[in-house]
Amino acid sequence: MQLHSINTGHFKLDGGAMFGVVPKSLWQNKYPVDENNMSPWAMRCLLVEEGNRLVLIDNGMGNKQDAKFFSHYFMHGDDTLDKSLKNAGFHRDDITDVFLTHLHFDHCGGSIEWDNTKSGFRPAFKNATYWSNAEHWKWATEPNPRERASFLKENIIPIQESGQLKFLEEDALFEGFNVERMFGHTESMMLPVLTVNGRKVMFMADLLPSPVHVPIAWVMAYDTRPLITMSEKTEVLKRCVEEDRVLFFEHDYATECATLEQTEKGIRVKNVGNLKDLI
Repeated sequence: MQLHSINTGHFKLDGGAMFGVVPKSLWQNKYPVDENNMSPWAMRCLLVEEGNRLVLIDNGMGNKQDAKFFSHYFMHGDDTLDKSLKNAGFHRDDITDVFLTHLHFDHCGGSIEWDNTKSGFRPAFKNATYWSNAEHWKWATEPNPRERASFLKENIIPIQESGQLKFLEEDALFEGFNVERMFGHTESMMLPVLTVNGRKVMFMADLLPSPVHVPIAWVMAYDTRPLITMSEKTEVLKRCVEEDRVLFFEHDYATECATLEQTEKGIRVKNVGNLKDLI
């Protein structure tokens, strides 16, 4: 199995929302923030190369929304999905599977693109199977008021209409690609745990947006069930220490990966670096 980091771009979100009830006086020296209280975040995906399968985990925000939508998120930088795939030696038509941790727009917006020739939406990965799960799909297509703005119909419904959607029913996509489900951020978010040369790499999605969020109480305001997130973090981080997992961060602007260790103050970051340096 080979892994490739795929950056689809950068955007900004309110710093207070990203750190929840943690006072700004505590987090502002640990993560960048501008004069408008906006912090920069990545939309970093992971490409998994295994045998004849090429699996893309999440795919960023996409580019089909209008200017007003993008103005809220301050897109910046030169990274794009296609450019990152090309740098890894691939094209989007090579993707055999698109694995969606959950259906918030910054994780699945690149799934669907606008078809100018037919004036409609089409899958951006024409040769891929799209993977979600039945519980989360129902949650996203019948959204609650809190998350409605994050579940955009144009990102979701065309996947099903294409016939390329499948629901994962097991705890693995294939051998070496296991899945752990989380329920604090949103219903049944799926976190891949990949075994590479005997080392486990965990794709953290929105359970842990950055290494700054390692302390258990540092939970985003976006989480629908923050107490459950705290419980999930406690168990997951314990496993990460016990199994010496490499944590892959989807959202941290600068830090791609980290390992953890047990300290007198609890579990904390041990080492940070790029994926290729830690596996």
